[in-house]
Order: sequence, then C-alpha cells, then structure tokens
Amino acid sequence: MPDPMPRREFLGTIAATGLTTALATRRATADGKRGAPNAPATSKRFLTSAEKFVDVSRGNPKPSTLRGEARAKARLTTDTWRLEIVSDGSAELANPLRLEDGTALDLASLETLGRTHGLKFLKAMQCNNIPVPLGQGLWEGVPLRDVLRRVGKVGNVRRVYYWGFHNNDPAQRFQSSLGYNQVMETPPWDLPPLVAYRLNGAEIPPERGGPVRMIVPWAHGFKSIKWLQRIVLTNDYKANDTYALQNNDPDSYLKTAAYLDKGPSTFKAGEPVVIEGTAMAGWSGLKHVEYWLRPDGGTDGKLAEEDPAWKSAAWQPCSLMPPPDDWEIVLPAGTLSQEIWGFDRATGKPKDWPPRFSVLPWSVTLVGLKPGAYELRARTVDLNGFAQPEPRTYQKSGLNLVPCKLFTVTA
Repeated sequence: MPDPMPRREFLGTIAATGLTTALATRRATADGKRGAPNAPATSKRFLTSAEKFVDVSRGNPKPSTLRGEARAKARLTTDTWRLEIVSDGSAELANPLRLEDGTALDLASLETLGRTHGLKFLKAMQCNNIPVPLGQGLWEGVPLRDVLRRVGKVGNVRRVYYWGFHNNDPAQRFQSSLGYNQVMETPPWDLPPLVAYRLNGAEIPPERGGPVRMIVPWAHGFKSIKWLQRIVLTNDYKANDTYALQNNDPDSYLKTAAYLDKGPSTFKAGEPVVIEGTAMAGWSGLKHVEYWLRPDGGTDGKLAEEDPAWKSAAWQPCSLMPPPDDWEIVLPAGTLSQEIWGFDRATGKPKDWPPRFSVLPWSVTLVGLKPGAYELRARTVDLNGFAQPEPRTYQKSGLNLVPCKLFTVTA
C-alpha cells in the first residue's frame, strides 16, 4: 500500500479545487438548459510540482541530464553558475560582466539582489505550438532591468539578446530576445521579465532550467530561456529568437484560450457527464469560458470556419475555479500570498481573478443526455469581448483553435 498523502499535500490538492465544493459547475440538459450548480470532485492542483511540468527541453544531450563534473563544468550547479552581460560590439557598456576577468554574476550575488528587488509571481508555461499548458508555478527572481543595471551606463542599445547552455555547440544554441524598452520600462502595474532562481519555493531543478533561467511573464515558453548564462546588449533592431526562423511570431503574447482534458469518452445514460479543461488567462485577461454541445456531426469533430453552424451555436457558461479560501495550504510552506505580485498586501487576496498569465481549471456537468454521440466545444471570451480564436487567427503566434471533445452516452 502506498504511503498516505501528507496532510499539507492533501490540503493543497483540496484547496486547488476551491475546497472541492466551491468548484461549482453548471448542470445542462441536451437542449442546453442550465440547472442548479453541481460540484464534482477534482484532483487538479493549482500549482504544478517541478517534476510534473511537461518537458519540451532541447539539446543532445539535454543539459539537465549532465551529472557530476560535467554539470559543474557546464556551470549548471549553484556554485559554478555564472551570468555574463556583454556587448556584441555595437552597444556601449561601462562595466561588462565577463567570465575571463571574474566579473560575471554568480548566484550568491543574484540572490543578494533578490533581497531588495526580488519578485514572486504566478505564471503558467506554454509553448506557442502545443495546445496544452505545460504547467504552472510560483516563480521567484530579480527583474532583468535590475540585473542589467550592474553593468552601469549603457549606450546605443536597442535590443537584449540572451541564451543558455546548450553543450557549447553553436548548432544547438537556443536563443531569444527582448526590446530594451520592454526590459527597462515595464510599467509598475505589469510584470517585468525576471532572472529567476526559485520555483515553488525551492531551487529551480535542472529539468526546469535551473539553477537560473529567464522568465518572461507575458510570453510563450521560447522567451523563457532555460540554463541562462549569457546576455548580450546590441544595437541590432531584429529579433534573434530561434523560433522566429521557423515562421513563428517572436513577439507573441500568451493567448487567452480554453483547452479540453482528455478524460473519459464514454458515459452511461442517467449519470452526470463531467467535462473538464483548463483555461489560460492571457494578455487580454479572461472573462469566462463557455461550451457548445451538439450531436456528433460525423466529421470526427472537424467543423470548417465557414460552416453556418458556428453562427447558430448555443454557447453556455462553464464554471471556473474560484480563488482558494486559504492560500496558505496552496502555496509552498513559508510563502504568504501577500508576498506575491498581483495580491493585495493587506488582505492577501488576488486583485484580479484569474490572474493574467495563469491557468485555471474549468468544468461543466451535463445531465439528462439521451444515449448517442455528441460533440462538445469549449472556448474563452477575453476582457475585450473576443471569443477564441479571435482576434488572433495566425496560429504560429499561439495555437488557440477551438477544441472539440467527442463522447458517447450509452444505454
């Protein structure tokens, strides 16, 4: 028999669902009518443990697989990690940080910066070409702008290039970039790019890009470079992102979108049909999630954009997980919600729900469905009133097509 779940982990699981009963879902019949709230249990956690993130790391071998001396030589341990901040020759830096003269930033110095400039914030990771969030964490680090101030006065800078360790092989180097003004002038009501060294209250493990990685709150994962080691200031105006060379939009923001969980595809007549999913609150925020239920059209869930059925679709509201009543049992031990960016310093409650750049579970319960085959589609509506996938129809800037689940109700 497996060991019982520790009390804190058990409470964290319950709290992540809004203490279970708080995750109220709408009842619906086959004709789309809604009934009283219903609250099925769910095992979803609000935060993803480090080992549960979906891994899309690159490299051969992957840097996270290095061990012992090889890891230390790659500067991927807490003692050997160093960050260089230099010019490519086109920008001017008063005090560049270099390995060769011993001025490169070490982890102890970064953590010292964190005592006065550090931030903690919630962010979900997602690749712009994968239709599912990779995981959500509580990240901690120092705003990139405060790290860049270490080089003193700069001039002729238009862009910040950066990359991490990739086996010292130029062909494997995965790089990204940000506009200098994006880094230095992020307004106080928005999250800045961070040089991060903690995930969920602990050191960032190598599998998640530790000991130090870049975190760009509003962006897809390719901006949040793992195993960060080098920052280059440049006058070059072009993005140098590896993804930009593959027809992706290098400046795409996280898109507000709904995703469907796999879950069962067969249900018994007379029993509730519970459909669950995840919603990303992107740059434009999240107003609500809605679903559209109809009989299976026999097209394997495919529905052309010009199909007239879209115009007559009867979209009904789903239910989002409400804010947990007790953040203490959701957050890592020793972390107060008042310490997290976007939470009220006095009450410890989130100022907005859901927080931007986070993911939340949503759910709907269907009752009274007759035996047969069905299609259920889900989509988000953002705070501008745009329903997924609008207004972003170019999928290489963030995959957000309306997902469809096929299921059967058996007699």
